[in-house]
Amino acid sequence: MSTRHVLGHDDDIDFDKASGGGRYSILQDHAPSGDVKVDHLPDLVPKWEAKSRGGNKNPYEVWGKKYWVMDSAKGYTAEGTASWYGKKFHGHKTSNGEIYDMYAFSAAHKSLPLPTYLKVTNLDNNRSVIVRVNDRGPFHGDRLIDLSYAAAVRLDYHKKGLARVRIEAITPAKGESYAAADDIPVETPQALPNKASAVSKGADASTPDLVFTHLQLGAFSSEASAETLKRRLFETFDTSVRVEVSKQGDGLYKVLVGPYKEIEELQKWQGKLQESGFGSPVRVALVP
Repeated sequence: MSTRHVLGHDDDIDFDKASGGGRYSILQDHAPSGDVKVDHLPDLVPKWEAKSRGGNKNPYEVWGKKYWVMDSAKGYTAEGTASWYGKKFHGHKTSNGEIYDMYAFSAAHKSLPLPTYLKVTNLDNNRSVIVRVNDRGPFHGDRLIDLSYAAAVRLDYHKKGLARVRIEAITPAKGESYAAADDIPVETPQALPNKASAVSKGADASTPDLVFTHLQLGAFSSEASAETLKRRLFETFDTSVRVEVSKQGDGLYKVLVGPYKEIEELQKWQGKLQESGFGSPVRVALVP
């Protein structure tokens, strides 16, 4: 079990904690030397995985404090402070027995089951990365999550050390493959990407009367996850936003904002949603 986040940040932390009980030869964590490039690293593709044999003991104890592990990550979202960990822990075992690689997209969390896939979004620049949680922590202050150094580089906060983030669990069912919300085909409502330019520029007589009516912000296998996103929209925009959760024939719960009668209004809200950290909404049309 990692004890990194009570380590190396304050001058008065004792040697036993700083060394992880003699586990680490470096007392204070630091970044690797030189610039680290991550553009070549492929995005992780979440998949169903059984809980690991290690790292899921419930409860577990670190420096005299007990922590409880969640039964499931399904529907989990949270916002808070992210830190990163690097060279001090590189090559050492994580809480579930794997080897920590600071150049891979991984993370540590106090209570999520191991492993869990998360989408992590930097709320200051809207960059996002998918990570796999395979470690415990952070146990320092009120930090929510600790990302690998590579993930921090992808989110562009590696030089600052800390970032405000939103984390969202991705929990594919057994045998189910993951697709990002923007890549999920919409059945009803229908996605009509080829009509976007015609609608926004003004349709001619040969263009069908069908127009975009809604913006799709996500598609989830869990109704609870869809409702969580709906609640976040209301918390951000109050009564000025119109949201509905629509269950489709493929079993996915799709979060839709609208309807809009004018394309200008739809475009305005598309920009608002992006600026407020809700990703890149997909234009769709509800077909009667």
